[in-house]
Amino acid sequence: MDIIKVFGTNLRTYRKKIGLSQEQFAERCGLHRTYISDIERFQRSISLENIQKISDALGIEVYKMFLEEIQ
Repeated sequence: MDIIKVFGTNLRTYRKKIGLSQEQFAERCGLHRTYISDIERFQRSISLENIQKISDALGIEVYKMFLEEIQ
């Protein structure tokens, strides 16, 4: 399991499910669009604080971001 790929893939999937662009989502999180893009392209490690911000903005529990196959 590559945790960075799992998180980035789940971020993209959940973000698209709620119909937000990277820019809109980044604004909702209080993060920069390029940061979100880097996560979704597996180019960046993520702090625990930002994991919480992202999960809160998606409206899901943190652990779901680390499941290999999301429902």
